[in-house]
Amino acid sequence: MTYPTVVREAARVVAIEAARAYVANIRPIDVTNSGVLVRHLMAAETLLMDIVAAHTEPTEGAAA
Repeated sequence: MTYPTVVREAARVVAIEAARAYVANIRPIDVTNSGVLVRHLMAAETLLMDIVAAHTEPTEGAAA
């Protein structure tokens, strides 16, 4: 499925800003607490997957 370029650009900005907001709100992490570390890694992975998806989905006018 292709999306209008404006929609794709908006999705890219939203994905990148979500990652920036997440990083900005990270407080000092207790590195001895494996549960906290795992949650941060899973959240970071999800945000990165969103960024990749926003940049790889085709836009109008893109070659198929």
